[in-house]
Amino acid sequence: MNHAAYGPQPPDGTRPPPAPGFGPPAAPTPPPGFGPPPPQYAGPPPQPAATGPEFLAVHRNSSIAVDASGVVFEINGHEAEFPWPEIRSVHYKASPSGKSLMMAVVHLEGTMYECVVDAKPRELLGEWFGQLSAVLGYYRPMGW
Repeated sequence: MNHAAYGPQPPDGTRPPPAPGFGPPAAPTPPPGFGPPPPQYAGPPPQPAATGPEFLAVHRNSSIAVDASGVVFEINGHEAEFPWPEIRSVHYKASPSGKSLMMAVVHLEGTMYECVVDAKPRELLGEWFGQLSAVLGYYRPMGW
């Protein structure tokens, strides 16, 4: 077999570089301006979320959570989150039957959102009121 047909072979026995489009793929290089920022612009490392007291009321199809991030309602698998900076006020009371916690969040633009969670047993409602008063007072100490 005559290898001369494939071109001259280097005298030291090394292989020439592959022709463009052949060989292993080159590592991708990001376009200019993409990738991690230079160290002087990276900023401080992310801090863990602030901690504080929490409140959670849960029953079959609904729940209310209050913590350092704000208020979260969940109703039939649909969740609505209200961060503290977006909340004008929070109101809560017992349902007319005395069996449920009713809570309303009033958004800064004035829209009101409501959630109702059944308290079973009924005595749980009194515990929830005590916890809610303390937790809401912690996050909004000056009132609404």
